Amino acid sequence: MRYRALTVLGGAVALAACSTGSSGQSVQSASSAAATASKSESAPFPSTYRRYPGAPTALVGATVYDGKGGMIEGGTVLFADGKVVGIGGSDLGIPAGYTRIDGTGKFVTPGIIDIHSHLGNYPSPSVQAHSDGNEATSPMTPQVWAEHSVWPQDPGFSRAMANGGITSLQILPGSANLMGGRSATLKNVPSRTVQGMKFPDAPYGFKMACGENPKRVYGGRGRMPSTRMGNFAVNRQMWLDAKVYADGDRKKRDLAKETLAGVLDGDILVHNHCYRADEMALVMDMAKEAGYRVSTFHHAVEAYKIGDLLKENEVCSAIWADWYGFKMESYDGIPENAALLQKEGACVVIHSDDDMGIQRLNQEAAKAQAAGKRMGIDISDATVISWITLNAAKAMGIDDQTGSLEDGKMADVVLWNGDPLSVYSRPEKVWVDGALLFDANDPKRRPVSDFELGQPGEGDVK
Repeated sequence: MRYRALTVLGGAVALAACSTGSSGQSVQSASSAAATASKSESAPFPSTYRRYPGAPTALVGATVYDGKGGMIEGGTVLFADGKVVGIGGSDLGIPAGYTRIDGTGKFVTPGIIDIHSHLGNYPSPSVQAHSDGNEATSPMTPQVWAEHSVWPQDPGFSRAMANGGITSLQILPGSANLMGGRSATLKNVPSRTVQGMKFPDAPYGFKMACGENPKRVYGGRGRMPSTRMGNFAVNRQMWLDAKVYADGDRKKRDLAKETLAGVLDGDILVHNHCYRADEMALVMDMAKEAGYRVSTFHHAVEAYKIGDLLKENEVCSAIWADWYGFKMESYDGIPENAALLQKEGACVVIHSDDDMGIQRLNQEAAKAQAAGKRMGIDISDATVISWITLNAAKAMGIDDQTGSLEDGKMADVVLWNGDPLSVYSRPEKVWVDGALLFDANDPKRRPVSDFELGQPGEGDVK
């Protein structure tokens, strides 16, 4: 198991009384399981996700950020059977049988979502044997799927929950290739298999990359592409070939073209690594030519230059707060990127692309907010929270299920011990689908991996 708590500590993730299925996760209701099965029978690698059971819970007295721009002082959040069933003020009635948790002086947000992660594909410990994120053997590898490299035991998953409140995340292939393959959207839960982590009914994403990376990797081998114009030429030809396949007989299976046809059908969402504004504009034109839409530009350090175009084309920018200058195409990155995009009315997402950064997306969002304030752009705390919750969910195509605290949505919830936009605050409790999977005050609900336990003879390990 990824979490030693599930094998050695006998239920440190809690839920000692729950029954488990063959996936090692809690068995959901029969009706829910049947619904999941009916939707996944035709999928070659179906999700076997089963939510852990949780007690009906009422969080009362906290400052609540709902993820969609709203804030409630002294609010109440109710959830049961894996879903949010009520959100309101102190006058919201609490049904009998709910576990009441006093959040006075604390804060509640939806579960934090990282739209750009490589956990599991580049797991800890960081050794060559674990380097499974880039199939860097061809500039075009749309046939590969990130989920086939994910190692569920990566201790980065538990760290992301405990330190960053991460409840969902998208695992992307690396950016060596123009077309890097399908992404995997996961719930951050312990499981023996990646199928047991797969977010139910989430659309696949498709990783593309432009700019320096593909031309450097393949041009350095004396093959195309070696220039930015080569990047576009190879991409455009691939899309032309894909359209022939999509418009023809799809019974003759081709893994690469099946993915591209899914993009053209609108069923698979494009996530495009791109730094420079001029290239982002060109990619949007290429997308129109080929007949697909870019969901999100990732990294997008120059997005602030074309905020109006991004808004017009309904493309999100998944960005860092202040990473810039580490290679030529990142030199025009500025800390005010997010604020300028927000001012323009464009979609802002703060991402990590890093096993450490995923543990503090809340702090990264706060840094971006502060940079805007210094230049005279005031952005509310409630809006900033949406950068790491609902906006990410929208860009990943899962906003109908998570990303905000609304009736009927998954009860992915974080109780923070202080203002989540403060460097002094940490998650105190984290629920995934209403199940308490992390509690900083309860050693039995602080999941740890085999690696974090250390070796015999080290520290307090017995």
